[in-house]
Amino acid sequence: MRVPPPNGVRQSGDGCYGAGRSLSKALLFLLLLLVSMDVARAESVASGGSDDHPVGITARLPYVDLTSKDGRTVRLQREQDTEHQVEFDFAFTSRRCPPYCIMPMRLNAGVETIGELEMIDYVRRLTSGDESLLVIDSRTEDWLDRGMIPGAISIPWKTLHYRHADRPRLLEILEFRFGVAVVDSLLNFENAKTLVFYCNGNWCGQSATNIRSLQMLGYPAHKLKWYRGGMQSWKMLGFITVLPNGELYEE
Repeated sequence: MRVPPPNGVRQSGDGCYGAGRSLSKALLFLLLLLVSMDVARAESVASGGSDDHPVGITARLPYVDLTSKDGRTVRLQREQDTEHQVEFDFAFTSRRCPPYCIMPMRLNAGVETIGELEMIDYVRRLTSGDESLLVIDSRTEDWLDRGMIPGAISIPWKTLHYRHADRPRLLEILEFRFGVAVVDSLLNFENAKTLVFYCNGNWCGQSATNIRSLQMLGYPAHKLKWYRGGMQSWKMLGFITVLPNGELYEE
């Protein structure tokens, strides 16, 4: 049987309970405050991170600074105007098919189809001095003044096509640009470079034709990469492009 305390006397147990309850409330408030700060930080990153750079590449990658061989710095980023629209040349949805038919997602066995983030990584590696790879723009020269992916070199598709290519010129490209050993017209691909091809979009067959032509010569499939989305996807996401001389392309 519990004996009630005298008037005006407070039991110590009740005091401890009251203090413990106050401490628990304080700890709960602190925990909620920390959680709300983490949520706010995550929302800030997801929404672009800052007012001066609202459009990032990913939530944690706002841009990539590239340095060309001549020491020029190019900031690879997306258009920061959230009202920006794709330019006229890449706005068409229904080009005549054939010849501008939709390409498959998987080109050939062993040939990797890549997206924008993989392309950016190859460009970053290339401009950082990695000589084991090349990024190749397969389009005809009349398209180049409308912008290229930074770091890419131009090799028009007919230059590598088995029906159109000049044989001595083709062997020269294989040996001196792609790293293929050419001995008495025999090709050794052991030290061949990784080649990353693109053209105008998933309706454009120029880069795919180049890849297939090289495979006919024996180029290893695992050293051939295909950016299927090409310039239309690149432009649709607002990525910057450069002119053949390396200057920034302005619409």
